[in-house]
Amino acid sequence: MMIKEKLQVLAGDLLGGLNASIITLPQALAFGVATGFGASAGIWGAIILCLVAGVLGTKVPMISGVTGPVAIVVASVMHALNKDLSSVIFIIFLAGIFQVILSLTKLPEIVKYVPYPVISGFMNGVGVIIIIMQLNPLFGLPACSNTIESLETVFKSISMLNPQAFAIGVLTLFIVFFFPKRWNKYVPSQILALIICTFVSIKTGLNVAKISQVSVSLPSVSLPHTNLHDFITYLQYSVMLAVILSAESLLTGLVCTSVTKVQVSPKRMLAALGVGNICCAMTGTLPGSAATMRTVAALKTGATTRFATVVTSVILVLLIYKFSGFVAEIPLAVLAGILIKIGYDIIDIKFLKVLKLAPKDDLIVLGVVFALTVFYNLIVAVGVGITLASLLYAKRVADRAKLVNRKVYGDDTMRIEKVLEKTSRHKIRVVHISGAFFFGSATQIISQFDEFLGTKYLIIVYDGEDMLDISAIFALEDIILRLKSQHIKILMVINNEDVKSQLEKYDIVSQVEGMYSSEFEAIDVAKSSYKAC
Repeated sequence: MMIKEKLQVLAGDLLGGLNASIITLPQALAFGVATGFGASAGIWGAIILCLVAGVLGTKVPMISGVTGPVAIVVASVMHALNKDLSSVIFIIFLAGIFQVILSLTKLPEIVKYVPYPVISGFMNGVGVIIIIMQLNPLFGLPACSNTIESLETVFKSISMLNPQAFAIGVLTLFIVFFFPKRWNKYVPSQILALIICTFVSIKTGLNVAKISQVSVSLPSVSLPHTNLHDFITYLQYSVMLAVILSAESLLTGLVCTSVTKVQVSPKRMLAALGVGNICCAMTGTLPGSAATMRTVAALKTGATTRFATVVTSVILVLLIYKFSGFVAEIPLAVLAGILIKIGYDIIDIKFLKVLKLAPKDDLIVLGVVFALTVFYNLIVAVGVGITLASLLYAKRVADRAKLVNRKVYGDDTMRIEKVLEKTSRHKIRVVHISGAFFFGSATQIISQFDEFLGTKYLIIVYDGEDMLDISAIFALEDIILRLKSQHIKILMVINNEDVKSQLEKYDIVSQVEGMYSSEFEAIDVAKSSYKAC
């Protein structure tokens, strides 16, 4: 690489890292406060994770830190454990270990198969949760512990709001929502709102709740005193957290690949993030994942190598050391306004615009995942969503699988089948299994064989998918045994050698009169046998 090209790469990484750090600062502070960890834990977590995961991770620069989904999970765990910080930190440590373990398996590859309605429903739910949870801080009141409590007390909160806090929060919302988009790439609206609104608060002496303190040193860490019951509880929460940390990171990896056209190794990325989150736990800071918006912002402003992540971390450290006094003066209502905008940005507006055109099944999945995410549990929401989407897809595929007993004849094969059935007085019949023959369609296909019970010779032509699952194999065996019990001789036509070897392995071949590669061959055999009778 020429010196000029190296300088261009360096300049791009510096600019990309600077842009990423400016975007990260208000978000890390806001999420730190929202989770109950504190602003210092949020910003230091972003610094540590971005540095460790960036250096150990993929060649493509991926900016890491606490994000909306991660913050929601951490906040819910904090609430469930009565704000026992040492226990939550231990859970983060275990989650990091689980991430490293996941990186050694093939599970990271599965994320590409998660249906879009599940992702959309989940992200919409997270966005709505963030917005709802920030209503009280926007009003100048303490944050509620969950969405239901926030919704139940919203009218009471309005009547008790702090006018000064609400005013500065509304000003924040105005800036982040209406700041010209074409200028946003030069000066992110969130950092602009943070600076302007904090200056206004300081200069006017507003009586509002503030961050109050940002430590330039790392928090102290202590391990929880645990027993077997508590440890099992910790394991459950750590798995939930690890899944969210990993899933969001893997999705960010897919986005990153689409932007850079460079393949991101999901295993290496997860391993690096796992080590990074272990480091976050050991320093008492917030965990995180690869952050989509920050990563894309860095890439769009020129970042091309891992050095951009180092730049991001270094700039954040400098900001903390040089401007900790200013950061301490940031009103919580300002952070609430920034988080509401983040929540809005997370909502999948693109999909919502085409809801009327979306298939009914996709709408059902999205609605169920959204409702469970907002009102119950994030992990349950994703699990139920994937299961429901899979079942609905299986049903759609199964509905297309069918037996074709030729009723409409157009080519030579069809005419031969028609003549054959007529001349044999329907004692020789041909049936085609088409579509996907699997667990979802097996029962349906079995029931359709009833109309062939008066036949003497049945030629089954398998036109289905390349491979059969175990449900389809056993269903086929049941069909053969049932027909044989009615003294029907069965001939099978299978062109696919893989399917044929499957049936041989499960001893299906030995249960039929013959296995043929050509339908015409099977017909000739059936005719000869019928005449002999």
